[in-house]
Amino acid sequence: MTRRVSRAATALTTTALALSLAACGQNAEGGSKEKKSAGDGTIGIAMPTKSSERWIADGNNMVEQFKKLGYKTDLQYGEDDVDQQVSQIENMITKGVDVLVVAAIDGRALGDVLSQAAAQGVKVISYDRLILGTPNVDYYASFDNEKVGVLQATYIIDKLGLKNGGKGETASGKKGPFNIELFAGSPDDNNTGYFFQGAWKTLKPYIDNKQLVVRSGQTKLDQVTTLRWDGGTAQKRMDDLLTKAYGSQEVDAILSPYDGISIGILSALKSDGYGTSAKPYPVVTGQDAEVASVKSIIAGQQTQTVYKDTRALAKQAVQMADAVLNDKKPEVNDTQTYNNEKKVVPSFLLEPVSVDKTNYRSVLVDSGYIKASDL
Repeated sequence: MTRRVSRAATALTTTALALSLAACGQNAEGGSKEKKSAGDGTIGIAMPTKSSERWIADGNNMVEQFKKLGYKTDLQYGEDDVDQQVSQIENMITKGVDVLVVAAIDGRALGDVLSQAAAQGVKVISYDRLILGTPNVDYYASFDNEKVGVLQATYIIDKLGLKNGGKGETASGKKGPFNIELFAGSPDDNNTGYFFQGAWKTLKPYIDNKQLVVRSGQTKLDQVTTLRWDGGTAQKRMDDLLTKAYGSQEVDAILSPYDGISIGILSALKSDGYGTSAKPYPVVTGQDAEVASVKSIIAGQQTQTVYKDTRALAKQAVQMADAVLNDKKPEVNDTQTYNNEKKVVPSFLLEPVSVDKTNYRSVLVDSGYIKASDL
């Protein structure tokens, strides 16, 4: 009799445990998350740094949009310290976040910590910068990064009048060939290669036919990168280029991939006497439409930037997270381009827009991206 009762009790306990596990959405292997109802859950948001205003805007935009859907958020900035970002993500996983949205400082440094996330059933959305070398990336939200480089290079070609078949001529009447120098982003950011690839394939025909001359001879990606996208590093390199490669010659255009780098380049140019009627600034491109650079464009210093509406990017990442938490398939528009060396990551790409003095108001101010009072 005792044995029968014990067996019955054991059966009841086993059944109750199985029902409990099923209710929590677990399986024999473990690692799956409790199923959430709409608006229920916590999102971990790992951003690279507060030194760039765009990352502050990205983080704030996501927090605001997630909260409107009822989600809690944990927003952290790694301040360009890889170990710090890894530690922050580990802490988020330990606290039980349901989805991670990560803009990586170093795209190759997150494999181990994202394995931990996968073991806990945490979905990962790579934000703007593709995370590399791990299968544990579920979706990617970004802009058409190669097109960013194409827009920057095309702007230079147009401003220098290179499409007319001759050596080129600017609106002010200066005739080519023209001197150009190339800058790229951080070597540990996957986007750097896409930006440079787009720019290089656009500029190369004009370099090959001598309409554009790179006096420094530095045309390979590993020669022109700027660690951590740092403006001070760019300024030092520009100082060095002007000293060693130019002398009495002038630089006519500079491919800069990012506004912070552009500001550093402009500082070096000012120190070398640029910015006068006798020695005007070269064409200087940029990216992110940061307020300081838009002011610089208005003042006639930086020439162009590429606008990427971070509000729209944040919205896309929020929609992806909300979809995966509700057992839906997120919207994507690219399933072929972004191979992170372990898998092709389903992606949603937004369109960048070229901005200069002629259209900054209609594109940036009228859309509410920048307040007129801030300019």
